[in-house]
Amino acid sequence: MSRAQEPSRRTVLAVAVAAAVTGTAAPAAAAHPATGTGDPGRAQARPIDYHAWTTYREWRCGTAQGARAVPGRRPGVVIGAPAGRTDYRDPHTGTTATWEYATWTSPVHRLSVPATEVVASWNAHTPDGTWLQVELHGTYSDGTETPWYVLGRWAAGDQDIKRTSVDDQTDGRSTIWTDTFAIDDASTGLRLASYRLRLTLYRRPGTRLTPIVWRLGAMGSDIPDRFTVPPSAPGLAQELAVPRYSQEIHKGQYPEYDNGGEAWCSPTSSQMIIEYWGGRLTPEQLSWVDPGYADPQVCHAARFTYDHQYEGCGNWPFNAAYAATFEGLQGVVTRLASLTDLETLIAAGIPAITSQSFLKGELTGAGYGTSGHLMTVIGFTAEGDVIANDPASPSNEAVRRVYKRREWENIWLRTKRYNASGKVVSGTGGVCYLYFPAHPTPHQRKALAAVGVH
Repeated sequence: MSRAQEPSRRTVLAVAVAAAVTGTAAPAAAAHPATGTGDPGRAQARPIDYHAWTTYREWRCGTAQGARAVPGRRPGVVIGAPAGRTDYRDPHTGTTATWEYATWTSPVHRLSVPATEVVASWNAHTPDGTWLQVELHGTYSDGTETPWYVLGRWAAGDQDIKRTSVDDQTDGRSTIWTDTFAIDDASTGLRLASYRLRLTLYRRPGTRLTPIVWRLGAMGSDIPDRFTVPPSAPGLAQELAVPRYSQEIHKGQYPEYDNGGEAWCSPTSSQMIIEYWGGRLTPEQLSWVDPGYADPQVCHAARFTYDHQYEGCGNWPFNAAYAATFEGLQGVVTRLASLTDLETLIAAGIPAITSQSFLKGELTGAGYGTSGHLMTVIGFTAEGDVIANDPASPSNEAVRRVYKRREWENIWLRTKRYNASGKVVSGTGGVCYLYFPAHPTPHQRKALAAVGVH
């Protein structure tokens, strides 16, 4: 999600973890803070709750104002009769426009694991002239409530609004860090016990246009504090044929999207898996890209995952939503609990995009250190080592890497680490994107269910 050698805007917040360990002054929270109690008994449980609304029955169970559920092979929610009109001033263009809107609010979901962090994700189609907003309202473990937090304003294109996260949202107990709800001080024992999600669908007034949302969900988690995780035993030797794309060959291209390709690990990884599942962009869609650039689809992915507030292409839900704009695909953001989870997915033909951070010497063969980077896990060797398509490679041919199992699982699953200055900062705790068919095979459904995705 960031340049290999530079801190991401998320991780400058992560020094809050150091305050809990060393007692030094630090900001109030981390974008992806180390969380949990460290209780070994709790660590054995699955500290992750992913829940989504996807079926016609589930859409009908929500509360609608102007929205309606639609059945079919891929059920969803659309604008029926708009609930009203509102003006929206786009902070990134300064333009104010009037929009018709409708809302859909989910039933309350009580988390099986009261959470320190929540990340939402959604799959939708937004024709030109439409867009959507996703919000979260929760109840804490002490019975008090959060405000309604905006988790994203999104459109597949960028001609109507500039897709954006929203900064400066806090109630003094929790905060939105780009795309993540986080409890400000997990050491107090405060957790999010339940939540509702609200969709607001927008369209140009006087038209019959509508977004359609097929999947709306969120991952809540409470990952124990840990610098290391127990080693896992290898259980699979298999490799998937996933296309290989380097972000580095795009260095300097389209600097308006987070300074160009060397910061494009997230969209580059997304494009690899999209094409693995057969997703293709048309010449018309790619016509805006300089014809002298190789792999123009990577430039396209960067543009259409770009978060204009975060000023980067590493917004996790925006990447999952981008993947789902390709026909027949869906995408979620979640956490996995182990390399065994990844082996289960690979065995079903499902690759995963993983987020990790590490010092240069912590991952043999990488040749770099990073405060936040995405790569694609495509398989495991006979010895159990991880086969990854790492976009931080000098060429497409160099993208396939084999990383030592023990090193890789620890840097991916830990929630605490030391940075190059020796300070304690946060790890990603098993975060990943999963892209898979809208209608999975029975084997794929079983594998997804095994890792908590339905």
